Amino acid sequence: MKDDGSLQNQKQPILKNRLVAYAAAVFCTLMWGTAFPFIKLGYSSFEIAESDIGSKLLFAGLRFFIAGVMVYCFTLFKREKNSRKLSKKDILPVCSLGLVQTAAQYIFTYIGIGFTSGTNTSIITACASFITVLLAPIFFKSDKLNIQKISGCIVGFCGVLAINGIGSVSRDTLFGDVMILFSTFSAAAGNLISKKVAARRDPVKVTSLQLMTGGLVLTALGFVCGGRLDFSKLDSVLILLWLALVSAAAFSVWTALLKYHPASKITIFNLLVPIFGTVLSGIMLGENVFRIQTLASLILICAGIVLVNAVNKRKGESNLS
Repeated sequence: MKDDGSLQNQKQPILKNRLVAYAAAVFCTLMWGTAFPFIKLGYSSFEIAESDIGSKLLFAGLRFFIAGVMVYCFTLFKREKNSRKLSKKDILPVCSLGLVQTAAQYIFTYIGIGFTSGTNTSIITACASFITVLLAPIFFKSDKLNIQKISGCIVGFCGVLAINGIGSVSRDTLFGDVMILFSTFSAAAGNLISKKVAARRDPVKVTSLQLMTGGLVLTALGFVCGGRLDFSKLDSVLILLWLALVSAAAFSVWTALLKYHPASKITIFNLLVPIFGTVLSGIMLGENVFRIQTLASLILICAGIVLVNAVNKRKGESNLS
């Protein structure tokens, strides 16, 4: 156990620093936020119709598989002497992570978005952080639930409502809403499984295998559903490669953060994703998003993040520890 701890410190000691962890979490959400406009650009460049679920799954599958290959190439390049290789016993738990965090999440998402509104999708998806905060204490004794975390989730969720509106549920959207809810549970479960799986393993190698696993499943399902992509345009290929790079970088850092810090205090940063996505969409796609609601949303979400990560001096709880 002592040697394991020393090895972990050698791998990613800088991410154990509180301020560095905050910055890294924001970096991940910013990267995922850039995916919003680039996915729209990708659909346009590849000429993927709104109802073409097969091509969307194929697009997502190739994105994540390429991302996994990128991360794998990085592990070959860095060649750390003390880095622990994944053994046969590691394959099942890491592949299970890929099936839940990557494959299942996006399968439910792409099915659901065709049957519900963008507002409902954003609101339900934002619940993943709340679910993670509530469930983390069940699986990790050190990740205790307190009034500050609950309050932070509520305030942050109000921020999501501020930028998206209240949304509405009807018979017409119920099926889609349920599918997005399943996607949200997959995301929350993925965060918890990721923390468990990465505990005694190299987070970069875990990221590589889980992305390739999830990517292969999505790619195969995309083909089965009749998905096709035309790679004759250079800009289409570049967009796909950029999205793969975003996933490779963000998931690698995110997995490392979940390894070293409480899941509740890291996943709350996910509430920033719709903010970055909305603002970047406005900049890149010319959408009118610079409104008072955007500023109010940002303030509320930041306040929620601060509350979840606040120090509880009475109980001796330290930030991100």
